[in-house]
Amino acid sequence: YLVGVGRADCTGPVAQVPLMGYANPEQVGGGLLSRLYSRAFIVADAEDSKRVVFVSADIGMVSQRVRLEVLKQLRSKYGELYRQDNVILSGTHTHSGPGGYFQYTLFWITSKGLVRPALSSIVNGIVKSIDIAHENMKRGRIFINRGTVENSQINRSPFSYLENPESERSRYSSNTDKEMVLLKMVDEDGHELGLISWFAVHPVSMNNSNHLVNSDNVGYASYLFEQEKNKGMLPGEGSFVAAFASSNLGDVSPNTRGPFCANTGESCDNPQSSCPVGGAAMCMAKGPGNDMFESTRIIGQNIYLKAKELYDKASQEVTGALSSAHQWVNMSDVSVELNATHTVKTCKPALGHSFAAGTIDGVGAFNFTQGSVEGDPFWDQIRDQLLGEPSNETKACHKPKPILFSTGEMSWPHPWHPDIVDVQIAAIGSLAILAVPGEFTTMSGRRLREAVKSEFDSHGTPGMNVVIAGLCNVYTHYITTYEEYQVQRYEAASTIYGPHTLSAYIQLYRGLAKAIALNATQDLPPGPEPPLFNVTSVTLLPSLSAESAPAGKTFGDVLEEVRPVYREREVAEVTFVGANPRISAENATEHNFLMVERYSNISTSWRAVLNDASWDTRFYWTKGSLGRSNATIEWHIAAGTEPGVYRLRYFGHYKKRVSLFRTITVPFEGSSSAFRITAP
Repeated sequence: YLVGVGRADCTGPVAQVPLMGYANPEQVGGGLLSRLYSRAFIVADAEDSKRVVFVSADIGMVSQRVRLEVLKQLRSKYGELYRQDNVILSGTHTHSGPGGYFQYTLFWITSKGLVRPALSSIVNGIVKSIDIAHENMKRGRIFINRGTVENSQINRSPFSYLENPESERSRYSSNTDKEMVLLKMVDEDGHELGLISWFAVHPVSMNNSNHLVNSDNVGYASYLFEQEKNKGMLPGEGSFVAAFASSNLGDVSPNTRGPFCANTGESCDNPQSSCPVGGAAMCMAKGPGNDMFESTRIIGQNIYLKAKELYDKASQEVTGALSSAHQWVNMSDVSVELNATHTVKTCKPALGHSFAAGTIDGVGAFNFTQGSVEGDPFWDQIRDQLLGEPSNETKACHKPKPILFSTGEMSWPHPWHPDIVDVQIAAIGSLAILAVPGEFTTMSGRRLREAVKSEFDSHGTPGMNVVIAGLCNVYTHYITTYEEYQVQRYEAASTIYGPHTLSAYIQLYRGLAKAIALNATQDLPPGPEPPLFNVTSVTLLPSLSAESAPAGKTFGDVLEEVRPVYREREVAEVTFVGANPRISAENATEHNFLMVERYSNISTSWRAVLNDASWDTRFYWTKGSLGRSNATIEWHIAAGTEPGVYRLRYFGHYKKRVSLFRTITVPFEGSSSAFRITAP
């Protein structure tokens, strides 16, 4: 094969934009813990023109808007080389990245609309990572390995899982998929290029009280692997690219200590995830660490260590032809043949009452609980008044789900949910990557993989490695099994196309697999093209206006200085006169907010040792009154940090008024005093 890898920043605005994932409007960005990256991998046939592109981006999920804009840019740059069938875009599912990159109305509610700078940085970052991979194509080899990751996940809806048939459950040793599948890429001289790992776990080690943009546990795993391979480089630099991509993580939590009542400390591992006092809002899962930062590192490190072991031992080479199959499908109207006599249908999208309950990883609002198969007259009444009552047809189709939002029947100012959905498989030799548009639960994923594998088997392509890539191409929430759907916990209430959603996808992906096996992908009907709504930007974000510094100070001046001496494991901290970080995001694609620099006696100069992509640094921004704001930089000094003289630097942009109608953007910087780190 020819292989190319690339990585590019896709962080976007780190302040004032709501974070995407927990649907908590209070959870807006207020700084940066780690940068978000798009990681691209291109595999091409050395003999003919066939190619496959896999992108894993540190974002909550790929939206249809992101995908359509990326494909448009690729077409204008590369013509027909990179298309909807051979480009897979997958999100890692971090819940700590900026939102606002959706065209469907439901997602505007918690993202404050469509936030163009957030959308643009994701689209441009993805395209740039593909550009870099495209420019670095070289002859190479790919190896595959698989293994078990322990102590890193629990099933967060075990009562739903138990609804699946006993005969099916008895075939598996666990109620989560513990297997990691890993691809290792090297060039023909054996130089290491990168890796893709697929493992099913929610990146929700950082909880919904967090305001710092970051890539969560799987992002930390990428960081550790890339830091190790790109020796001596700053985070985010260097040619080795390590992607830790999502899989069938629908019911899988990294918060391994399980659910406890925040007020009393007792377990709330019950079918309603509810506490005796305070109800469902008090029931929260705990990670393995003492706080969310530590839990993120523990889970990320576990995943990294297993990947490192699988990478080092990978010896089974992937060979064979490349192919890709793709269709657009109207998921609100698919007929599914369950057997020779029985046909069922999918439904117009709708969300059930338990959607509003949230999960033990991020609880919902008001008094909603998981496992509601009855509606609540109070909320139904409010819904009927504000949004209109669901049609009888939709109610009947979704049974036993009590509908909270009949999104498929809501179209103001644009449709609230997608009807047209991508189904896609890319095959690299004996590896088939199923790009799925949402979050499959553990058992849903097992059924899908098994169905596709048997389809390949029965059409003369035995022994395929089938892997699910989650949160691809368009977001359609969750996909549970028919049995899990009946008890209507959060994942089932969020299975938007009704009880037969999984059966429909199994039928569709079987069709794609058959086309690949029979070399007939060109005969697949493309299906109805998804709409691109004519909306450029609709947002409730505060506008960016001219800013000011306190009297006698200027931007970048120190307000609270560092201490003169620190030891390892302490926190060096400095506060500056700051400016809104959104201004930097809108003026520089890859703006770095901070540096930790060490003084070198030999060269008598300062040398950068860490940037804002480091997991040891934190950048906080707090808005004051009268156009003022503060920026605080923390450096959590790691054990083993070289003793010596250091300083912390801050880089920003502020808006300056030059006339009544015009402001200009001015870059500035600030620096702490020098401080010493002493030997332990």
